Amino acid sequence: MFAATQTGGSRRRFLLGLTASLVLLASPLLHASELLTFDGLYKSNTVLGLKFADRTLALKGQTVRLRGYMAPPLKPESKFFVLTREPVAICPFCSSDAEWPVDIVVIYASKTVLPTNFSERIEVEGALEVGSFIDPATGFVSQLRIRDAVFHKIN
Repeated sequence: MFAATQTGGSRRRFLLGLTASLVLLASPLLHASELLTFDGLYKSNTVLGLKFADRTLALKGQTVRLRGYMAPPLKPESKFFVLTREPVAICPFCSSDAEWPVDIVVIYASKTVLPTNFSERIEVEGALEVGSFIDPATGFVSQLRIRDAVFHKIN
């Protein structure tokens, strides 16, 4: 009887250890950020205005990743920049929601950013914000933002 209890206890410890190991291995997967694409941000851009994709709305407030190009900033060192689908040589900010292009996202970095070469592709990661926002410091209008962002160059 004692041997059976010891075997059952060993088996139980083994299973608990195995379960704990699997949870630790899966943790990065559970907290991995979603990769968005410029093509998947909106359902449509019609005369009636922008319609965000269901996935974009579902990820509001969550950590996401997005790949693109850093548009040339308004000043050499800043805590924000514009991420574009394709490389651009000028800053693409617009004056109103109605003119908001669907191929840019405003990035608010977690620290001051030094500009990259506008032709180098980068991946940005941070918290997704959805909806119209007017930056109080600059007056710029945006529809999508990634806050507390970090980025790195990719190939």
